[in-house]
Amino acid sequence: MKKWQIKKRDADLERELRSDLELEEEERREDGLSPEEARNAALRSFGNPALIRDQTHATCSWSRLESLMRDLRFSLRALGRTPGFTAIAILVMALGIGANVALFTVVRGALLKPLPFEDPDRLVMLYETGLHEGDAPGFNVVAPGMYAEWKKQNRSFRNLALAMDIRVGLSGSGGQLPEKLNSAEFSWDMLPTLGVQPALGRDFTPADDSPSANGTVLLSWGLWKRRFGGNREILNQTIYLDAMPYTVIGIMPAGFDFPNPATQLWTPVYHDKSPEMMAVLDFHSLRVVGRLKPGVSAAQGVADLSLISRRIHNANLSDPFIYRGANSRPLLEHMVGDIKKPLYLLLEATFCLLLIACLNVANLLVARAASRRKELAIRTALGGGWLRLVRERLIESLLLSAAGGTLGLVLAAAALVWLEQTRADMSRVESIHIDGVVAAFTVGIVVLCALFSGLIAAFSAGDKGVLSSLHEASRSVSGGNAGARLRKVLLGVEVGLTVVLLIGAGLLLKSYERLRSADMGCLTQGVLTMHLGLPDARYASGAPRADFFATLLERVRALPSVDAAGFVTAVPGEGYGGDFGFTIIEHPPLPQGSGLFALNRWADPKYFAAMGIPILRGRTFDVGKRLDGANEVVISQSFANQFFPGEDPIGKHVHVELIHRTAVVVGIVGDTRYTIGMKPLPVQYYPLTAGVETVGTLVIRSSRNVEQFALPVERIVAEMDHDLVVSDALTMDQLLGKHTSDQSFNATLLTAFAALSLLLAAAGLFGVMSYIVAQRTTEIGIRIALGAKREDVLRKMLLDGMGPAVLGLGLGLAASVEAGRMMRDLLYEIKPLDPEVFLAVAAVLLAVAALACMAPAWRASRLDPMQALRAD
Repeated sequence: MKKWQIKKRDADLERELRSDLELEEEERREDGLSPEEARNAALRSFGNPALIRDQTHATCSWSRLESLMRDLRFSLRALGRTPGFTAIAILVMALGIGANVALFTVVRGALLKPLPFEDPDRLVMLYETGLHEGDAPGFNVVAPGMYAEWKKQNRSFRNLALAMDIRVGLSGSGGQLPEKLNSAEFSWDMLPTLGVQPALGRDFTPADDSPSANGTVLLSWGLWKRRFGGNREILNQTIYLDAMPYTVIGIMPAGFDFPNPATQLWTPVYHDKSPEMMAVLDFHSLRVVGRLKPGVSAAQGVADLSLISRRIHNANLSDPFIYRGANSRPLLEHMVGDIKKPLYLLLEATFCLLLIACLNVANLLVARAASRRKELAIRTALGGGWLRLVRERLIESLLLSAAGGTLGLVLAAAALVWLEQTRADMSRVESIHIDGVVAAFTVGIVVLCALFSGLIAAFSAGDKGVLSSLHEASRSVSGGNAGARLRKVLLGVEVGLTVVLLIGAGLLLKSYERLRSADMGCLTQGVLTMHLGLPDARYASGAPRADFFATLLERVRALPSVDAAGFVTAVPGEGYGGDFGFTIIEHPPLPQGSGLFALNRWADPKYFAAMGIPILRGRTFDVGKRLDGANEVVISQSFANQFFPGEDPIGKHVHVELIHRTAVVVGIVGDTRYTIGMKPLPVQYYPLTAGVETVGTLVIRSSRNVEQFALPVERIVAEMDHDLVVSDALTMDQLLGKHTSDQSFNATLLTAFAALSLLLAAAGLFGVMSYIVAQRTTEIGIRIALGAKREDVLRKMLLDGMGPAVLGLGLGLAASVEAGRMMRDLLYEIKPLDPEVFLAVAAVLLAVAALACMAPAWRASRLDPMQALRAD
């Protein structure tokens, strides 16, 4: 109905009501009543014209919409008259909704969205497991020979394909510098298994994936744009990887980064690796992806592969490092890795923050309703229905929530941009963005928040409570005790949720501090690490390799202010780095199927001094022994304790069949951790001068600013070989920080949420106290006038205000016991019920609560009783 039609209908109705009333009045005058008496009698007989008008409107088809629009306009005007209240409520809602939307977007993108592959639910990542009889199921990478047998013999998978993470050096061309890139080697059928095709060019073929083929490579979309300017002419051109020619045959679609987010190019694995290596059964290094046949479950597929593994294991009982079973998990679960539980924990934290925000806004609305009780009571007495008043409050709440949701969506978008920039290494980060589902989630959250906050405010004063306001004679009770009690209960719940977040944040922060301060067994200050690798194409034998590293270390040590330098395949904290199976010559032969293994490292003799790893017994390597003559090994303390219990290992001999080398133990060094947060494992160090290893990490120690040596070392390497790339120049502190970025991210976000909740709780306490003081101004004035001490008034008001805080603290501590148990797997060397954290949170909460209550309580104790009584 148009506006002019509504006006005409209202005018007609008004004319009809006036005519009926005049007729009734005329009949009363004919009965002999005076005009005034006739008017009153007609009104009594006719009824309330306003009520009749509303009832008549209710019969119209458009009346509900008109009524809703009037309530909407009324609510907008009412909120506009209190801009301070409106701005605070919108901001509080925006913080709660924005945090929820941001985390929901991350969780949905990383954990819930299907992988961008064909029929992704049929894809599984396969592993070997069960090295020893009775071992718990594990998730170990697969040996090339076992993969070949699985692929040939299985009956459950439509296809199996393999991938292997590597790093390659891309040679410079056209004035560009060489660079080190994260790469992956695929079997030729990996992309068909995943159901993905290159965006440009073609895929690998079986002919590409053989040792005799010419090298071929697929580029990532990002590398193609960044390095080659998005030029299509790069297709079929030759680039050099580790000094070997490769023809670019295709460009992968944007967003494709399997098997990890850092991968920038792909090459065929059987072309790059020797046939001998791809046939071994005990060198576990591959990731295997399987696509199940229709109707076959993952459990059936695993059982099929386990039978194959068992047969191969039983046929090779002399080899102790062949696994006897298989295991699997969905490919999505594998790609997500360890971020699943922390993300769900953070999402739960944002729900707590949202609930705190809703409680805060509900508290504000309760206070607002209390201040308008007389107005609402009068409207009720004049015929306004209670449900109509409830609807007005819900509309106000909806308007606040909608505005907060809009602002929250903007804040969430900004948070996601920040996440993409700071956590580019996060799994599936390319899938995290706001879309229609996120928008619908935001709308749902807005509606729920509006209902939650609005209904609490609406039911804070029932129909009887509103009408009773007409009998209130003083401002001192104008808000009613019921409203004050409700606000205190809401605030208690809010404080309880805040305590849970604070304790969760405290546990994660303490865990992170313990993690970063863990003893790595080496120096972590004043040490620079730089990654370097020699291409096999130009350094094919041991002598050139040994000569290069010897010359490099000599020139680096000659740099001014360098205190020490060394080279090792993997520094402490850098990762597992590989292991060797071995036997001890002097010990009796092990039972069939049993074997010994330990981490292996290749290091130069001065590496231990450069890293501050103590030599506990014996010595380091003989610098005069090279190549085949470098037949010495240095072992760690835990290696000596585990494999030489109760005997002197110095002079004993260790044999490693994989590299056909027997070495004599010449020294014992202190234990180190291969990654931060893990206990030290046994390590065997072999001499770099043997010329076996080509890839590792250069370490430089200095009492000066150690980062200044990055550029001089790059120049030295470029002078020695212009195609070599020095990458990942990080101090040890930065390297450890990189490997603890997940823990830092989780602790930082949860701490931010906890701090916001504490701020909201403090604001709520301040608001409740201010409200109580305002409502009891007359009472306080009378008490002071009758002789009450101001100190007593201050104490009483403080105790009144601290009640919700103490209640919430008790509830929060009880809930935090269960929350701490849920976080057990995320904590390092601290207990979920850490007493220091619980006591610290309790102290902080009570201190903040006392500060929030102090100002209103102080204001109450300083009231002038005469002014208070006059104001009433």
